[in-house]
Amino acid sequence: MHILKLNLKKHSYSIIIGNNIINLLGRYILKLNIGRDAYVITNASIKKKHGRLLNNGLKQSGFNVRFKLIPDTEKSKSIEMASSIIKDMTLYDRGRRVLIIAFGGGVIGDLAGFIASIYKRGIPYTQVPTTLLAQVDSGIGGKTAVDLTQGKNLLGAFYQPRLVLSDVGLLKTLNIRQIQSGLAEVIKYGVIKDAEFFTYLEKNYQDILDLKMPALEFIVMRCSGIKAKIVQQDEREEKGIRTILNFGHTIGHAIEAAGRYKRYNHGQAIALGMLIACDISKKLGLTNNTTVERIENLIKKVGLPTKIEKISGPDIIKAHYRDKKFMGLKNKFVLIKGIGKAVIRKNIPLKIIKESIKIYLI
Repeated sequence: MHILKLNLKKHSYSIIIGNNIINLLGRYILKLNIGRDAYVITNASIKKKHGRLLNNGLKQSGFNVRFKLIPDTEKSKSIEMASSIIKDMTLYDRGRRVLIIAFGGGVIGDLAGFIASIYKRGIPYTQVPTTLLAQVDSGIGGKTAVDLTQGKNLLGAFYQPRLVLSDVGLLKTLNIRQIQSGLAEVIKYGVIKDAEFFTYLEKNYQDILDLKMPALEFIVMRCSGIKAKIVQQDEREEKGIRTILNFGHTIGHAIEAAGRYKRYNHGQAIALGMLIACDISKKLGLTNNTTVERIENLIKKVGLPTKIEKISGPDIIKAHYRDKKFMGLKNKFVLIKGIGKAVIRKNIPLKIIKESIKIYLI
């Protein structure tokens, strides 16, 4: 088991990583003295697979537990769903000291964190991510949000969890598509910050796809460590440091939206967004063909898409204007100078963006 510390002064918290450690959650929450009435937000599939383990571990530590199930879809990340959950939570909250446990992937983590940030002007919550994507990325850093019809993550807040517990043993029940989706974010970390880690992924991607525990534990630990260091330096993305975590996300989010969140899942869309960002980097003379080919080859080897199907270029362009990273009429892209070297560039010419998207359209 590994314990990383994300240092944010009074908002600091631990990230606990290990295999088959979910039964320890109650003990760690008790140490925080944030209450014994757990309101667990999850979905039916996760509860069926892992709910008993979570419930037993919490109750053995003296917790009261209530599960709130939501549909397993991106559409659950809505203000309507948040309102519905809050109404239910007020019934459970009578005479109690409630804390929220986000028990699921990115959708559940974002939604639960958002609710925690606004309910009674903020109550404690913990992240227990159950997907690779959430363990390496979305479960850490305190970004919470819900989607609006106009775009993804437009309503949200920075609100840090009190604890993150990543049990890599939970990943054994994921299907290959979910593992591949998480690997998009894993690859992102190598590209933006750690060339040595990227090389490790090139050599060991098959062990990850085969769900070998040492490999899974290593990548979750490495990515968590990279993200923790970045968030410590720029918690609210005000200094431009944390912005590099958005590599591939500007066009990736646009692809998700243009496909109505059905054509591609988050990781698949981010993989495509990274390829387009790489091509833009090449067109601007920031990087070379060899670097772009290495990234594209790794994305292809892990089974992520390298072409955009059944979505039009104009629809992607239209969606990308809704990206939160626009400053007025100026866009902002995370680009690369090489493996492990990310840079931020503003006001990329629309012609170049369109040309780079077109290359990957079928």
